[in-house]
Amino acid sequence: MNVCDSFWLEKALKLRGWESVSEKEADVFLVNTCSVREKPEQKVYSLLGRIRPYINKKKHAFVGVGGCVAQQVGESLWERFPEVRLVFGTDGLVYVPNALEHLAEEPKRRISLLEFAESYPEREKLWTKVSLPSQAYVNIMQGCNNFCAYCVVPFTRGRQKSRISYAVLEECHELVQGGVREITLLGQNVNSYGQDPFGDGVSFSELLSKVCQISGLARVHFTTSHPKDISREVIEAYGRYSNLCPHLHLPLQSGSNKVLGNMGRKYTREIYLDIVRQLRSVRPEISISTDIIVGFPGETYKDFLQTLDVMQRVRFDWSYSFKYSDRPFVRAAKFPDKLSEDVKSIRLQALQRLQEAMTLKSMQGLLNKEVTVLVEGPSSWNNGSYPLWRGRETGGRVVNFNWFGNENIEGALIKVKVTQAKKHSLFGEGVKFYDS
Repeated sequence: MNVCDSFWLEKALKLRGWESVSEKEADVFLVNTCSVREKPEQKVYSLLGRIRPYINKKKHAFVGVGGCVAQQVGESLWERFPEVRLVFGTDGLVYVPNALEHLAEEPKRRISLLEFAESYPEREKLWTKVSLPSQAYVNIMQGCNNFCAYCVVPFTRGRQKSRISYAVLEECHELVQGGVREITLLGQNVNSYGQDPFGDGVSFSELLSKVCQISGLARVHFTTSHPKDISREVIEAYGRYSNLCPHLHLPLQSGSNKVLGNMGRKYTREIYLDIVRQLRSVRPEISISTDIIVGFPGETYKDFLQTLDVMQRVRFDWSYSFKYSDRPFVRAAKFPDKLSEDVKSIRLQALQRLQEAMTLKSMQGLLNKEVTVLVEGPSSWNNGSYPLWRGRETGGRVVNFNWFGNENIEGALIKVKVTQAKKHSLFGEGVKFYDS
């Protein structure tokens, strides 16, 4: 979501005459932030400290801080970091270009854009005016109504606001006309799209169907899905649309029903496993990734073993796993039975070892097979002879491959034969351009 927001903001500013430059040359630094865990929030303060020397060398240079940390701590940033003259939340992003122009003209002014909008704040339409990459993100909603016990998102991104469906579809069409080949639909919980007063009666399954039918759109993804809201119609879409990529990120968080209940997740391990069964019945090759929290308050060793058990039953292709940390405003911050950092670290290491083995096995399952890769650009790996390119196959796995031609193939769909599987990526030989 922050990548999507930052991409729009950069393009909007360039259209107004701003230029992206190095730290030494910059008059304005914009920092887009995340506070879903404590560690990213601390990184923000560290980054602001590293920026300060550049600010001090220019008389009118300043910083704008946006995103969830800005929404969370607000104008108190001005006290700790006087060089910060703009704070904006996710709903305030649309006003940032105008605000920067005012701040550039009035060196002593400060601006706060932290009010939550009453409906989805539509942004300036840019995509017919700028060059576009082959991949793009499209917001379909903002905020969340779930209030899971550990999650700060409803407080930093506000309550759920669905975007009007025609605006989503119009943006998708413009992106495809501009050369985009892959679109990822974004929302804190895409499956609940339309289930709020701001929608226009279109459900997520209906919106997904319309996006998949856009002519020229080679690939469609969506994230993130809450298991409690995923519908049979969304599951069946994986069997109906070939351009709906066979990958789903489906956060588990815990394999213990007791812990899931304490988290306020509103599904059980049995419901989760049944969703996976349904997905694999309509799209057997689907890759499934997840989020897992270890060490939630009150989690016993038995609860932790139940999480490992679900992991083994599902065979996640990869996962993002974290130690529980208290966040501001959330219910879990007041829960008793907090686990020690040592216990959380031991459990996280055990979980990640299991996941590494499953990820490697998933990668090895593609050895000697041909996969279709959407090329993102040159690879950071170098084999010393032919150039290596990098992209992702339809299941979301990173593929580095040789291409025995001199042309620029960024944005192309290439058939690649997989010859090697590493822990987190695949290597192969480019075979031919893919004819879709």
